[in-house]
Amino acid sequence: MKEIIVVLLSREIKLSKAEIGDLIEVPSNPELGDFAFPCFSLAKELKKNPVQIAQEIVAKLKSKEFEKIEAKGPYINFFTNRKVVAEETVNRILKERGRYGSSKNGKGRKIVLDMSSPNIAKPFGIGHLRSTIIGNSIANISSFLGYKPVKINYLGDWGTQFGKMIVGWKVAGDKSKLKKDPIKHMLELYILGNKEEYEDDARKWFKKLEDGDKEATSLWKMFKDLSLKEFDKLYAILKINFDVISGESLYNNKMDDTIKELRDKGLLEESEGAMIVDLEKYNLGKCLIKKSDGATLYATRDLTAAIDRFKKYKFVKMIYEVGQEQRLHFNQIFKVLELMDYPWAKDCIHVYHGLYLDEDGKKFATRYGKTVFMNEILDEAISLARKEIKKREEVSVKELEKRSEAIALAAIFYGDLKNFRGNDIVFNIEKFLSFEGDTGPYLLYSYARARSILEKARYKPGKFNVNKIEDNEKKLMNDLAKFPHIVEKAYDQMSPNFIANYAYQLSQVFNEFYHTNKVIGSDQEYFRLSLVDSFSVVIKNALQLLGIETLEKM
Repeated sequence: MKEIIVVLLSREIKLSKAEIGDLIEVPSNPELGDFAFPCFSLAKELKKNPVQIAQEIVAKLKSKEFEKIEAKGPYINFFTNRKVVAEETVNRILKERGRYGSSKNGKGRKIVLDMSSPNIAKPFGIGHLRSTIIGNSIANISSFLGYKPVKINYLGDWGTQFGKMIVGWKVAGDKSKLKKDPIKHMLELYILGNKEEYEDDARKWFKKLEDGDKEATSLWKMFKDLSLKEFDKLYAILKINFDVISGESLYNNKMDDTIKELRDKGLLEESEGAMIVDLEKYNLGKCLIKKSDGATLYATRDLTAAIDRFKKYKFVKMIYEVGQEQRLHFNQIFKVLELMDYPWAKDCIHVYHGLYLDEDGKKFATRYGKTVFMNEILDEAISLARKEIKKREEVSVKELEKRSEAIALAAIFYGDLKNFRGNDIVFNIEKFLSFEGDTGPYLLYSYARARSILEKARYKPGKFNVNKIEDNEKKLMNDLAKFPHIVEKAYDQMSPNFIANYAYQLSQVFNEFYHTNKVIGSDQEYFRLSLVDSFSVVIKNALQLLGIETLEKM
């Protein structure tokens, strides 16, 4: 409808279609129409009062797509033809179904996503969840719009922490504990090796690891294999997979080429025995490339990884879904790549997220032994969901487990994704799991209700006739029609919360429609069933983009 308005107005005023489109508004008060165009910007050129301009333009506008077009002060208000909107919107949704809201704009071009990236030999803490589910949702949205996402789980499998781990193992390593509960014991070793008294030994062991020492390498590989096995269990529950699983260690033998390139391009400088790229004039400080003891750093590896990834994938965009505390680091990396004359540096983006906080508003941390294990969170969420289902009805054990797991994941995923990714979040699983209000279970319940209505009516999609359309039916149709725009907006801003917030608002409008209007047995039963079906299609598409699987029954 907006496009139709743009075409109509472009015939009458001397503004480009893009300029007209930018000026069109959606009034908050439905009495002022579905769309409005302000005439203030035309006053100077036409040398007329905006009120007069609005009246003159309205006199020339005619279209069957609108019930009426009227001038209201300096605004031109457009009231859509409900029957036309119903037929066009509902028919399109039911025809396209799982592809409604999608596009081929991406043309198969590749987008690389660096996401999740837990640290080897440490628990998959709740802090890693944000990168995992936000990155996964962005990948889903990108794919929906025709891009080809390449999801890379870039593990933290290198760095000084492994010197600390090895020291911890040398002091208190226990093979039986490692076999019984590998993650828990490795966390104990990390905490031990992080003590100040072991700082020098830890540094020496990491240098040994970098130099290829046999014992250090063997212990590092053991920690890595055990960690990966535990991570795989969690990813299976979360139903999230990756195209590539790699780690920082992959680039150990390639970093010398990067350092040589930096030197050859005159970017490398010595500073207090270390090698740096000076970015002070860009207000980005000094990017440390190599320590005075010869050890390499995150920057060296990330520069090497970025160059390697472009060679492999020829991406149009590379997204690093990493916490906001790394903003300076990535700004430095992108600037160095730009200075190295890589034109694709501008296509590298840090899509940052805030922290998960505990109930006291404090950051979760592993360094001092305070952590929240992701498997414990999942177990608790599934248990709470199971109890809620049992309150409502008796189901088979198999069905109970299926529903409780789906509800738990919907609660956790939506509890995060409804927020702007840059904000910190207090993680409260009880609130996330509520079946009422702005929660994942509420959205699942809304979808299941729609499917229940259709099942009860033995509905099959087909042609429908529209007589009179009520206000809440019109509102539901208008909101359904917004979905493609919402998906594009979520992609443009790399923010899944636009889809999550839309899904909640749409569910509210649907439930209001359902409670107000009789569906089965009404004189417009088939049209209303088609509207219910359309809602179920759109809410399912929205939830799938968030990584949430729907349930036919709750």
